[in-house]
Amino acid sequence: MENRVTVSICGEDYTLVAEEAPSYMEKIGGYVDGKLSELLASAKVGRSDAAVLTAINIADELFKERESTDKLRAQLKEYSDEATRARNEASELKRELFKLQNAKR
Repeated sequence: MENRVTVSICGEDYTLVAEEAPSYMEKIGGYVDGKLSELLASAKVGRSDAAVLTAINIADELFKERESTDKLRAQLKEYSDEATRARNEASELKRELFKLQNAKR
């Protein structure tokens, strides 16, 4: 089901239509509004340029987060592989111990 939410971004109302929860869409609209307002307050640029710069900044955040996520995934895979090797080594050592214990009997 599609939800409709009106959000205010830089003093303009925009109707967002999506399947996400209204609270999520409001959160997204508020984030964009905050980033755009922050840029307008700190730079001497018009709204169009501010909108483009805001989009670039948000895209930069996205790409950095993806890179960070990829690094975390790789690190988790290394940990998982290491744990698997340790389990295999422990199993092999248990088998060896069992053989040694049976050989003494």
